[in-house]
Amino acid sequence: MGKSISGSERVAHLAIAVVGVLVMVLSISYGLGTIKKPGPGLYPFVVGLLILPLDLLVFLSSRKHPHEGQSLDKRGIVTFLSFVGACVFWIVAMPYTGYPIVTLIAAFFLSKVMKLEGWVKPLILALGVAIFIYLLFDYWLYIDLPRGILE
Repeated sequence: MGKSISGSERVAHLAIAVVGVLVMVLSISYGLGTIKKPGPGLYPFVVGLLILPLDLLVFLSSRKHPHEGQSLDKRGIVTFLSFVGACVFWIVAMPYTGYPIVTLIAAFFLSKVMKLEGWVKPLILALGVAIFIYLLFDYWLYIDLPRGILE
């Protein structure tokens, strides 16, 4: 089987599992609602519920196939910082531009960071993500999102 996973990797997996449990516990206080009328805590609860088995799957996979602990090269650091920048932009710009527009811009930017070829495919992906998320929250979950300049 070779090398085992490092102690810091075990701590990271434990921290992710704890975050998943915390998200589930805290989301219950918002109210889960019913099947016909979901509450604001349902989505975070489901996300927290998904974090646990996915974290366990990655943990078990890393035990079977340990990696050498490679550090990020310059391109990897730029990609990571681009993702962080996109998330910060998304949070900061949302109250001003509105949820649909900032989601469209961020999804387009992230698809280009992930090297999706051309301009049409990223645009279609960004439009699909923005429309789906808007429909999910605004129409299906009845959660008002910032509309920004669209109000």
